[in-house]
Amino acid sequence: MDNITVNLHSKVHKWIDAIGFRLNTSQTNGRSKITTKHYFFETFNFFEKIKNNDTGKSTFLCFDTYGEKMNVKSLLDLQSAFFENISQLK
Repeated sequence: MDNITVNLHSKVHKWIDAIGFRLNTSQTNGRSKITTKHYFFETFNFFEKIKNNDTGKSTFLCFDTYGEKMNVKSLLDLQSAFFENISQLK
């Protein structure tokens, strides 16, 4: 199972680098040791949370076109939300 999450982290980062996402902010909570990174591209935003600097424990969260939270379980989840959001731009 650990391989899947590390693999997801690697796939997501390769894809966001290819698309041209930018890191907006990165904050670390000293108490919980969780780093939250906010990435954006045009009107699309998503967050990555990493516990104890272990990418195997990263979780991704984005928002669909209606503003509802969407947990990212695969790269396809993130890509679908991204392209749906971008298609709404006029």
